[in-house]
Parts: sequence; structure tokens; C-alpha cells
Amino acid sequence: MMRVITQKTVGDASVLEVAEVERPVPGAGEVLVKVGAAGVNPIDTYVRAGAFPLLGEPPFTVGWDVAGTVEQVGEGVEKFEAGDEVYGLLAFPGTGGGYAEYAVVKESDLARRPSHLTVQEAGALPMVALTAWQALVGRAGVSAGQRVLIHAAAGGVGHVAVQIAKARGASVIGTASAAKHDFLRSLGADEVVDYRHQDFTEIEPVDVVFDLIGGEYAERSAKVLKPGGVLVSAIPSNPGFDVDRAVDLGIRFELFGSLAPSGADLEALPQLKVQLDHVVPLADAAKAHELVESKRTTGKVVLVP
Repeated sequence: MMRVITQKTVGDASVLEVAEVERPVPGAGEVLVKVGAAGVNPIDTYVRAGAFPLLGEPPFTVGWDVAGTVEQVGEGVEKFEAGDEVYGLLAFPGTGGGYAEYAVVKESDLARRPSHLTVQEAGALPMVALTAWQALVGRAGVSAGQRVLIHAAAGGVGHVAVQIAKARGASVIGTASAAKHDFLRSLGADEVVDYRHQDFTEIEPVDVVFDLIGGEYAERSAKVLKPGGVLVSAIPSNPGFDVDRAVDLGIRFELFGSLAPSGADLEALPQLKVQLDHVVPLADAAKAHELVESKRTTGKVVLVP
């Protein structure tokens, strides 16, 4: 048996509760991971509340980020063996299941945990890192010498995106409140903009904008792009922009809404620092959701058994 966080109905964070279920068994090409840390992401809260019905009707267990130790491997698994330290993103949207003591993950969706990351840091990383990597590298093609503007740069995805763009040789500008500017500079940001007191449209033109806010930010962001520049939005529910508008302005628009688990992409990541805002016991998952929903965290929230 194992403990999981489940819910019998959608609603606020109070619907999350601890339950005991049978421990899963890995099938062919799958790995059973003893979870040492599970990342908490905004999408988890949306699914819990019923805003995004990715998992159908309750009961279900949310969560997709996991890091831990290989407990057992299924038939045909060659890359990992019991005892390996790993991390990865569960099949997304799939069936969730990350808020648990054990999780089954496809071999191809796992990577070995980098030695510079603790299990808690690694558990916080897969979804935000894959989002940033697949958007900035896969969609925007960020390269050396470019100027990249990242909105909400101190958040979960943002603080990883800053590091990825910097590692690609770009000059990075991040928007965030003044209290978070030193943090962003420590990650390599070349310029920081206090969105509360400074109009980011007044900066020098950029090659790429990574929009993690949506709405009216997209139209304003288009104003700072060089001709032929790329606006990548990771807010499919409210991008505030479309391809036709981009054509009119002579830029390219990429709507990133197709995050894909990938062990290969995790292995391709540069060495990253992961900011942990809160580490919360699994049984207190409701508290973790409330922290994420406050939108006041710097970096990530993780659950630990």
C-alpha cells in the first residue's frame, strides 16, 4: 500500500485528502519511482478546482513532477535499474498521480538526477524546465547574441527560463517586482524591469519575448520586438494575441500549449539553480496549493513524503 493525495470532488484546496491505495506495478517500458519530492504547479490547482478537467471526473490524484529513487523496472527497461536517482514528468496530461509515495513513469520520460540538485530541487524542476526549454529552444530558437525578454521572470517557469536563455548566449531582460531583482541578477539576468514602476515597452528592442502572463501583456510585448522577432506565449487560455495580428506587425507568434514529457530534453538542460520557496509535507498538500494560488511565491513549492 501507499499514501496518495486524492479528491472526491472539485473545489478549493480543502478537497485534497490523504488516502491509502495499492502501490502500482510498472508495465513494459515503465519504471516505478519511490517519490522523494513532487513539484506543485499552477496546473495542479486548476485541475483540482475543475477549471481544466484534464483528468475527468474525481476521484483522482493530481501532480506530474516527480523525483526519487528507482524501486522497480518493468520489462524491457534498459536505461535504469533499482537504486538509480531519477526525475521526470509523468505522462502529461495523462492520469496525474504525482502526489504519492510511488509513481510509475515511462522510461523515455525519465532522466538521471543531476548531482548538483537535491531530490527536492529536482522534484520541482521537470514541468517548468521542459516548458522553458521547449518554448525558448524548440519554438523560439533562442541563440547567442539575441536579446530575450522574460515576463514573470522570478516565478517557477520564469527563473528557469532566465537561466536557459543565458546559457544559450542571449542577453536576458526580466520583469519582476523590485524585491526580486537581486534574485534575478544572481541567475544571470542582464537587465531587470520593475513592472510596477517602469514601462517595459521602453527598453531597447528584443529578438524574443517569453510571455508568462498573457492578456494585454502580449500586445504590449509586440511593441518591443524587432522586425521578425518572436513572441512565445505559454498562456493558451488567455494569450491576448494571435497569428494574424503577428503577421500584421511583421513578427512571429508561437502559442506554447503542448508540453511534452521528455527524458532527452531533461538531459539536454544546462546546469540549473532551482529556487525552492516552500517544502511542504505530502499530507499538507492543501497548504501547498494555497501557497501556489497566492501568486506570491518566488520559485517553486514541493511536496515531500
